[in-house]
Amino acid sequence: MTEFRPGRFEILPIIIKNLLIINGIFFLAQITFSKGVAPVFSFEDHFALHAWQSELFKPWQLITHMFMHSTYDYFHIIGNMFALWMFGSVLENVWGAKRFLTFYLICGLGAALMHLLFLSYELSPIIRDFTLVAQQQNDPVGFTDALLSFGRKYELSWYRPELITYLRSAPGNTEITEQILSNITSFYESRLNTATVGASGAVFGILAAFVYLFPNTYIYIYFLVPVKAKWLGILYFGYEIFYAVQNSAGDNVARWAHIGGGIVGLLIVITWNKTNRKTLY
Repeated sequence: MTEFRPGRFEILPIIIKNLLIINGIFFLAQITFSKGVAPVFSFEDHFALHAWQSELFKPWQLITHMFMHSTYDYFHIIGNMFALWMFGSVLENVWGAKRFLTFYLICGLGAALMHLLFLSYELSPIIRDFTLVAQQQNDPVGFTDALLSFGRKYELSWYRPELITYLRSAPGNTEITEQILSNITSFYESRLNTATVGASGAVFGILAAFVYLFPNTYIYIYFLVPVKAKWLGILYFGYEIFYAVQNSAGDNVARWAHIGGGIVGLLIVITWNKTNRKTLY
């Protein structure tokens, strides 16, 4: 097996170092604002990535979301930053700072666009159903039917047999229907305005590039178990694709962003390296 040994290897190259610092600053800012130090400003509403159908969506979120992480799960930022340093340092040493930064940002953008595409597909039914509810407000019977249909489809907590029976017998009860509409609106807005954060998409692009360039390099799982990069990459991407297709309830991981970042990273590195493919490290 050929080992990769660059002539001048920096443990912490300039772009990697600055990306770690920027992510750390964003993380501290998120914690600060979430603690209520400045409650008039919602950091995630402005800088996390939102569906383009949401009123919270802003173009700059395509970039800024890459520097944000969950404040409820410290492993999110630790895992991403460790992978960024572990694999990204090698790529920056090989490519240089400018090319690596370009690669990183394009992978992050590609991941975000892939995520938004599939998010739009997933949100289209709820947008359509909520619009139907709103359109039926002038028809008491149709409005009641639309409310009940929405509650049944999305298994909302208020959807109970006794309430259904009552509403069927008294469709014009505006007090109850307004309460239900308020509940549905809150549910709809929470789904539409869900924020996406993390450098994972760009990091998956880095991982894909590393696997392509150095498929036979050993990676030590938990610092003990040696596995070649190509097998680890295949297993990891297969895992992400499986759960992305499953679309399991309660899975709040943006798996299509991971897949999108990996695909973009692979395409870029294949294009860049198509005339210089001599050695598999």
